[in-house]
Amino acid sequence: MTLTATVGAAAPGEGATAPGPGKAATTAATAPHGHGHGQVTDNLYMSLGAFEDATSGADPKVKALIDRADIGGVQVVAPWKALEGKKGEYRWSRLESALDYLQQRHKKLFVQIQDRFFDVAMQDANLPQYVKDAGGVTPTVDENPDNPTTHGAMAAQWNTEVRTDFQAMLKAMAEKFDGRLAGVNLPETAVEVDTENDRTGYTSASYIDAEIDNMRYGRKVFTRTQFIQYVNFLPDDDDHKRMKEMFDLAREKRIGIGGPDTLPDRPYQMENSYKFLHEYRNSLPLVAMAVQEPDINAKDPRTGKPYTRERFTDFAHDYLGARQMFWTVEADWLQRPAA
Repeated sequence: MTLTATVGAAAPGEGATAPGPGKAATTAATAPHGHGHGQVTDNLYMSLGAFEDATSGADPKVKALIDRADIGGVQVVAPWKALEGKKGEYRWSRLESALDYLQQRHKKLFVQIQDRFFDVAMQDANLPQYVKDAGGVTPTVDENPDNPTTHGAMAAQWNTEVRTDFQAMLKAMAEKFDGRLAGVNLPETAVEVDTENDRTGYTSASYIDAEIDNMRYGRKVFTRTQFIQYVNFLPDDDDHKRMKEMFDLAREKRIGIGGPDTLPDRPYQMENSYKFLHEYRNSLPLVAMAVQEPDINAKDPRTGKPYTRERFTDFAHDYLGARQMFWTVEADWLQRPAA
């Protein structure tokens, strides 16, 4: 969700504080940390609801994390339904409140727009009812060998009507927030549609086509806020031609690339998006990587122990080219006072 500029150049949303009404963006002191040949800015990652709990005082521990001097901003995950209830009726008050709260503290706001969920029960709360009523939702299954099998759901973006509605929401969001948010990103590309129960006409090719179309459209409407696509795996893309297509598009159109997981030297990741991030890192406007909840418990192949903060950050910056990182509030280093 963010960015523009090769190393050393400022991107839309990077190096500038999101301005308030009638104000121009100004340089922000966002607590970058030196690693390798450059700097990485640390941000928090959480759901929009968790952010609201923290800032209302319901979760004082997380509220204190937001105020840390070594935290540059917050990435909130906002489900589609939080931004649009009835068709064409957009709801921006929650993002406005989050933006106002962070601007007062000279922090940045990044927004991940979520159209897929790993728990099927979440679809009612997170996808607009009109999309469901029109048959625009399909079941998914996650058979990750590192975690128990889970059943989820996602918006059928390969359905033209669904994608048109989604892009209409992106356009309305850009009209409201372009230049005010530090970054906007779409979620990871990894997906396993439950094809036995799918009723939307899913194919892997149509899914990837839809992801690419949304990438193009997001970049078209967000001209001052950096638009970002998370890329990790693609279905039925063993030769990686479609993934290369996405990275080529990102380079050409100045679209940021990121990922939901930083897992240094993990073979499956290294064989997929990581090798492209490494190859393209100096030609992308921004690379933004997350360290989410499962990552902090994953074992480092080098040591057999959980990854350290330094290992996460050095790999993200030096190998993947990351300049923004989004950390789960459960990360161990956040449990200690800021240096």
